[in-house]
Amino acid sequence: MENMNKTEAFRFILIGLSTNPYLQSLYFILFLLMYMVTVLGNVLIILVVRMDTRLQTPMYFFLSNLSFIDLCFSSTIVPKLLINTLAKDKSISFLGCAIQMYFHLALGGTECIILAIMAYDRYVAICNPLRYNNIMNTQMCIQLAVGTWCANFLNSVSHAFFTFHLPFCRSKHVDHYFCEMPPLFRLSCKDTLMNEIAVYVSGGLVALLAFVLTLMSYVQIISTVLKIHSTKGRYKVFSTCASHLTVVCLYYGTIVFMYMRPRNSYSPEKDRAVSILYTVITPMVNPIIYSIRNKEVKGSLKKMLLPKVNS
Repeated sequence: MENMNKTEAFRFILIGLSTNPYLQSLYFILFLLMYMVTVLGNVLIILVVRMDTRLQTPMYFFLSNLSFIDLCFSSTIVPKLLINTLAKDKSISFLGCAIQMYFHLALGGTECIILAIMAYDRYVAICNPLRYNNIMNTQMCIQLAVGTWCANFLNSVSHAFFTFHLPFCRSKHVDHYFCEMPPLFRLSCKDTLMNEIAVYVSGGLVALLAFVLTLMSYVQIISTVLKIHSTKGRYKVFSTCASHLTVVCLYYGTIVFMYMRPRNSYSPEKDRAVSILYTVITPMVNPIIYSIRNKEVKGSLKKMLLPKVNS
């Protein structure tokens, strides 16, 4: 009972975006606007896919999954970041920190796999169009989505469990905007090498394997596209993949930098900047990228937002 009370009373201190009152207000407005755009953009994508029968296809099914992940991913981090930007008390409870890190890991891993599945979907559609409906049938899509969500949420339990069983005796000040594994490891007076190895192994099994599968899919797609003699045909095929490829490069670039590098290359300033990129910027720009590059999504959005004009 005494240990439980100590755990409940223990609080981590997160750093703020700035100590300057003027900059605090500026950052608060900036991040609030970005969060509002994130919520609006991803909710619109989900609603459009749900309401437009023409978008009831595997590609848009997984796109709505991606939008839901981005919505939850940003909501796990940004609201607390906004509060800490203006509040004097920048602390977070032990349990709150554990929950934040758990959902951050689980949603991040889920996004990696969903992006790989989306690449595979494009590969089947372009390289095996006659078998597309048989391979990417409704049952298969649901199984892939449910399996991805369950696997990553179960996988993140072990990381959260072992991270928060470390003795945090060096400091309670987390040199970061939110609770993430690398900064938390620095607070422990115990050697965290095994924890870091577990992160590398997990990263290899989830992020790198997903990236390799995505890369293999696009190698096959490019090989097929180069065989198309028509310039218009090539452009049409590439345009359907451009949005997804942009999102993949943006997301994997930041994840690899954050988790798959030597422990002696840790830099708090760089890590904070990169974390902002994939927790705030990427979830905001993903729906924008897909809506701008996709004629079907743009058309459905116009019909939903401007029904009178269209009629």
